[in-house]
Amino acid sequence: MAVSEKIKSGLRRLVYRTVDLLFWLSIVIVAYVCIQVCLLASFRIPSSSMEPELMAGDYLLVFKPTVGARVFNLFASLRGERVEIHRLPGWRSIRHNDVTVFHIPYPRGGEKMEMHILKYYVKRCTGLPGDTLEIRDGFVRVRGWDAPLGNVASQRRVSTRDRASFEMAVYHTFPFDSTLAWNIRDFGPLYIPKKGDVLPMNRTHYLLYRRLIAWEQRAEVTCVDSTVYLNGQPLVSYCFRKNYYFMSGDYTEDSQDSRYWGLLPEEYIVGKAWIIWKSVDLHTGKWRRERFLKTIQ
Repeated sequence: MAVSEKIKSGLRRLVYRTVDLLFWLSIVIVAYVCIQVCLLASFRIPSSSMEPELMAGDYLLVFKPTVGARVFNLFASLRGERVEIHRLPGWRSIRHNDVTVFHIPYPRGGEKMEMHILKYYVKRCTGLPGDTLEIRDGFVRVRGWDAPLGNVASQRRVSTRDRASFEMAVYHTFPFDSTLAWNIRDFGPLYIPKKGDVLPMNRTHYLLYRRLIAWEQRAEVTCVDSTVYLNGQPLVSYCFRKNYYFMSGDYTEDSQDSRYWGLLPEEYIVGKAWIIWKSVDLHTGKWRRERFLKTIQ
């Protein structure tokens, strides 16, 4: 009987310890998820498109309360479904020249805007909702904004390069229309819609905003003989439901940014980049300690 009692007692202790372990493991998992959703997220820089501010191999942190954490159905998003995204109140909104982490708006290419939870870009915000942005002789300008926007040194290199020195895929830009003929040196003017803006629908606005309207309405947008149609019905004007942004890479000569894929909806923004918490040279595997805990400007 004594042996049996010892076995029972040992089993009880094992059960209690297992329950305690599972309880604390659950607490750790919940805390980790809460931190990822509401407080901090880490991202690795894979390319040179944000040099010199960010280098390939930098690991940066986004402090989400700055602009407000997003709340949405993570599991539905992982299944590839479109989800409703709500943003918690933040300390402030995205500003000009903020280095920003966001989901790639066209992760599969093509015309359809969609959010892939695991695919993201890091760029600098050079255009806010309500701005009119243009690129003249390579320099990014916003009407009414006097301060430099983006990496001026890189833009200066673009301005001095001969057209023939650019590959055609780099030189020609959104909306890739021969009539507008926008390019890496002369782009726009492009009005960046804010929520509630009403714009007339013509051929030019169709080219600039058709993918945004199709995404907002979940409908087909077409243009025939300068008349714009939404699901087969003529569309004289359109009231935008969302805020949009223009994002630029600091390495202007080689960056897949809004010059090529257009405007970014606000709800795709993860947050403002905060600090580099670790940096690794991708060629040698060595740590770049001088970049540790560097604040992102």
